[in-house]
Amino acid sequence: MRNITILGAGQAGLQLAIGLQQQDYQVRLITDRQPQDIKHGYVMSTQCMFHTALESERKLGLDFWQDDCPKIEAINLCITAPDNPGHIAIEWQGQLDNHAQSVDQRIKFPAWMTRFEELGGTLEFKTLSVQDLEHYASTSDLVIAATGKGSIGEMFTRDEQRSAFTLPQRHLSLFYVSHPQPGSQLDKVKFNVIPGIGEYFVMPVLSKSGPCEAMLFEAIPGGPMDCFDPNSSPQERFNKARELLHTYLPWELERIDQVTLTDDKAALTGRFTPVVRNPVATLPSGATVLGLADAICLNDPITGQGSNNAAKAAQVYLHSIIEQGDKPFDEEWMTATFEQYWEEAQWVTQWTNMMLSPPPPFVLNILGAASQHQSLADRITNAFDDPKDLFPWFADETEAALYLSELSENRANS
Repeated sequence: MRNITILGAGQAGLQLAIGLQQQDYQVRLITDRQPQDIKHGYVMSTQCMFHTALESERKLGLDFWQDDCPKIEAINLCITAPDNPGHIAIEWQGQLDNHAQSVDQRIKFPAWMTRFEELGGTLEFKTLSVQDLEHYASTSDLVIAATGKGSIGEMFTRDEQRSAFTLPQRHLSLFYVSHPQPGSQLDKVKFNVIPGIGEYFVMPVLSKSGPCEAMLFEAIPGGPMDCFDPNSSPQERFNKARELLHTYLPWELERIDQVTLTDDKAALTGRFTPVVRNPVATLPSGATVLGLADAICLNDPITGQGSNNAAKAAQVYLHSIIEQGDKPFDEEWMTATFEQYWEEAQWVTQWTNMMLSPPPPFVLNILGAASQHQSLADRITNAFDDPKDLFPWFADETEAALYLSELSENRANS
C-alpha cells in the first residue's frame, strides 16, 4: 500500500485525499484548521462550480447537497455605459446546458473531512514547518502541497513565462446575504461589469442557514470601488456595498434593499496576485514536493474558476497517481502530471487574464453581438464550464471577425 501525504484540506486536497482513500492508498491529510473552526469561521469563496467539476465530485460520492443546493441555470451579463454610470450599455443572458451549484465551503469542508476519516484516512492538525515537510517526505511515497499559503507556497518558484502579473489585479469583497424576499431566489449568476471600476457578481448559494445569495465585488485597485476597509466590521463593509450599488448598479440595489448578512462572519475582504508557479519544489534534503491547484496555479476569481480548477486538478492527479502503479513518483512524473493538468488550465489562465484587462474592441463586439445571437450568449455561458471552447475566436481579432460573420450569415439564411 502506497503512502501519500497531502498538505492542505481545501477543495483539491480533500477531493484528492478521498479519491485516493477509496482506491486503498494510505493517505495522510495535514491542515491547520479544525472542522469546527471552518464551520464557525468567515466565508471563504463564492465557489460556484459548473458541470464538469460537479461531475468529478459525483464520481466520488461527494455530492451531499445535490438536492438541497439551489440550481444555477444561466448567466446574465450586464456591461454599464462607460460615460454614463448607472446605465446599461449591453445586457444578455445565456443558458447553461447543465446546472451549476455553489455550496458554502464552511459546510462542505468539515463534511468532507468526516468522510475522509470514515474511509480510514489520517487527518492531522498542525502548522507546518520545513522540518515537518522533511519528515513527511521521508515517510511517504509522495507529498503533495494543495495549499499555497505561507512558507509552503514560497517553496514553489514563479513561472515567469506563464505568469502575467506581479501585483493583485482586483481587490475583493464578498458578502453572504439573505434572500431579498420570499420566492425571489435567483437561478442564475448575475455578472455586472463597470468599465474602469470593477465587477459585481451575485449568485445563489447553499450556506449554513440554508439558501442565500453571495455578493462579490471585484475592485480595480485605486478606483472608486476600492473602498472596503478590511479593519471595519462586516456590517460597515456591507453598508459601503449598498452605496456602491446605489451609484453604479441601482437595479441591483433594488433587489437587496431589505437583505441582511446571513451571519456575523458572512463577509470577507482580500487580495492576491495571480500566478503560475513551477510544479515541483525541492526541500533542503533534496526530496521533492508536488504542487496542486491554487498552490501553483492561482487565478483571479473574475471568471469563477477557482473551485472548478481545484476539482479538475484533483481528478487529473488522481488518475495520474493510479496509472503510475508501483513506479516511483519522481520529478519527471511530477512535471508530467502538472503538464497534463495545464493542458486545460492554460485556457482558464489566458481567459481570466484577458478579463482582468480592458477589453479590446473586438471582444466588446463579441459581447455586444451576444445580445443579438442567443447561440453566442449560450456558448459564452457554457465556456464557464469549458473555457477552451472560447479559443481561438475570443482571443484573436481575425478569428472573432470570421466567427461573427458566420453567425450573421446563419441568421440571414435561417
